[in-house]
Amino acid sequence: MPDKENRSGFCPNSQVNQEETTAMSMHFEKKLPIPSEIKQRYPLSGKVRAAKEQRDKEIRDIFTGKDDRFILIIGPCSADNEDAVMDYICRLKKVQEQVSDRILIIPRIYTNKPRTTGKGYKGLLHQPDPTKKPDLLAGIIAIRELHMRSIEETGFTAADEMLYPENFRYLDDLLGYVAVGARSVEDQQHRMTVSGMDVPAGMKNPTSGDLSVMFNSIVAAQSGHNFIYRGWDVTTDGNDLAHVVLRGAVNHNGVCVPNYHYEDLVRINELYGKKDLKNPAVIVDCNHSNSNKQCFEQIRIASEIMHSRSYNPELKKLVKGLMIESYLVSGRQDNLGGPGHVYGQSITDACLGWEESEKLIHDIYKKLGS
Repeated sequence: MPDKENRSGFCPNSQVNQEETTAMSMHFEKKLPIPSEIKQRYPLSGKVRAAKEQRDKEIRDIFTGKDDRFILIIGPCSADNEDAVMDYICRLKKVQEQVSDRILIIPRIYTNKPRTTGKGYKGLLHQPDPTKKPDLLAGIIAIRELHMRSIEETGFTAADEMLYPENFRYLDDLLGYVAVGARSVEDQQHRMTVSGMDVPAGMKNPTSGDLSVMFNSIVAAQSGHNFIYRGWDVTTDGNDLAHVVLRGAVNHNGVCVPNYHYEDLVRINELYGKKDLKNPAVIVDCNHSNSNKQCFEQIRIASEIMHSRSYNPELKKLVKGLMIESYLVSGRQDNLGGPGHVYGQSITDACLGWEESEKLIHDIYKKLGS
């Protein structure tokens, strides 16, 4: 793997048509390498390719019902530090070995951070070092290296959020799961890009909580399309693993409204029954508007969802897993780095700490066996 110090070693053509630079208040700083160039410089080893193929099969089998294991998509709100993230994931690997007969863990390596107002830390893609100015080329390389390192050292393919559809191909040969966020799920380009993926894609309900919007996004993602993508005329076959993610909503008064309760899950099951969709599945996001961003509430929420599954056989089949925000140290901090920075504590949304997370995984494991 090339030395990290050479992340800016690309010398793509930086000349831009003058018309493009004067058409609007948009400044074209430099031309970035296309995904195939990045992949050529940072290729996958045979070990990584084999692990990706095996993991893709395991995850697909759960979503198609061939494997009844439970999925846990768990990890930091944002992957802000490579060493801390790998420390966390290596711990997850040890736990996975203890619960592998009932649970399949997909670590969260979220390298793009959506911001409600557009301000603040936007993730590893923008700032490989959160204390320094944005560097998108270094960021593209950093996120690819981190996902590669995860597979090399643990065998884990990870989940990442597709915040920018045009950037997906920088990681499409590495990811095991893709999430489409509440603010992106209505966007046509996101939906059509998902339709060309070969891995499960979780379509979150929008912040309004409108379930029809979420289901429309799944219909679109499971259908084939013809559209412009990265300057190409492309066609897609549709993604039969696109599915529901419930993350709660915010009403017109700005109050969080959860949608993980038993009645909510029954309603989703009924709506799936009215749709001609493949592989019905629900992943419940235990944080965000379901917890009102109170990270410790995730423990209680997870317990309630497990009870709902055990009570209703249809929900046991439908609810395939949970999303949990978790890191090495509980809570969050505003210190992005330097003196006083807490290693392994979130710099975005608050997360469960490692001790609580490990206990939660084992509690879920016990409930799955009861």
